[in-house]
Amino acid sequence: MELGEYQVRARETDQNPDGAKASGGSAPTREEIIPILGLVGEVGALLSEYKKLLRDGEIHRTFRDELAEELGDVLWYVANLADKFDLDLDEIAAANLRKVRGRWLGRDGRVRFYDEAQGAKQQLPRKFEYRFEQERVDGVTRVRMLEASSGAPAGDPLRDNTYDDDGYRFHDVIHLAFAAYLGWSPVLRKLLRTGGRLVSRTPETVDDAEDGGRAQVVEEAIVAAAFIYAEDHEYLDGATTVGQQLLRHIARMTRKLEVSDRSSWEWDPSSPALPSGGS
Repeated sequence: MELGEYQVRARETDQNPDGAKASGGSAPTREEIIPILGLVGEVGALLSEYKKLLRDGEIHRTFRDELAEELGDVLWYVANLADKFDLDLDEIAAANLRKVRGRWLGRDGRVRFYDEAQGAKQQLPRKFEYRFEQERVDGVTRVRMLEASSGAPAGDPLRDNTYDDDGYRFHDVIHLAFAAYLGWSPVLRKLLRTGGRLVSRTPETVDDAEDGGRAQVVEEAIVAAAFIYAEDHEYLDGATTVGQQLLRHIARMTRKLEVSDRSSWEWDPSSPALPSGGS
C-alpha cells in the first residue's frame, strides 16, 4: 500500500473531520488538537511496551505484535495530522528521505567546481598553503595569514574583537577550509583579489551575486555561528558530528548562493574528504 492511499483510506475513519483546515493557522481547533494529543499518547504507549520488554525480557512474548499495533496507531495519527493541515503524506515521506540522505549519505563521484568555466585568474587556487603568525603590539594580540611560499599577507591582521581571548582571530582558517572542502569562499576570493592573485568572475552579475558583499557577509555569519556552536560544545573536542540545527541554519543562509547545492553531509566537518576543492 502506498502512503497516499493509506492517507485517503485512514481519512474515512476520522471521527473529527470538520473545521480544522478552516482555522488557517490562527487559534487551534479541537479537530487539530485531537490528533496531536493522540500521536503523543500512542508514542507513550509504544514506550510503555518497550519498558515491559526491558523489564520482562523474553517473557513479554507479544512485544512484536504490540509494537506493530502501536506503530500502526502512530501512522494513523501522522496521516490524520497531515490531513488536518492539508499536507500530503507521500510528499512528507519524500522530503524526509531527501533530508536524511543529504545528512548521512555522501555524493557519488566528483563534485564540480563552481568556477570551472572561468579563466585561470578567476578560479580559486586548486592548491594553496598558508601559515598564521601571531604578534603582540601595544598589549593587543593580532594574527596574520601569510602565503606559505612568498610570505605575502592575505588580508589585514585580525584581533578577537571581544573582551576575552577566545582565539577568534584565527577564524580565517575556516574560510580556507570552505575553499578547500567546498570549493567556495567569497571572503577568500576578496582577499585574493585585493592581493592581485584573482580577478572578478564574469559576467558581472555572477561576481555581484556570488562574490559580492552580501555573499561575504553570509560566509562570515556562518563562521561566527559555527564558532559559537563550537564554544558551546567544548570546541568539538571528541565530537563526531555537529547538530542538525546548525546545519539547517547554514542551509537557510546559503539558499540564494551557488553553494546551496551542497548537502548537510558536506557541511559536516566529520564527513570524509570530498573529491573536489583545493588542498
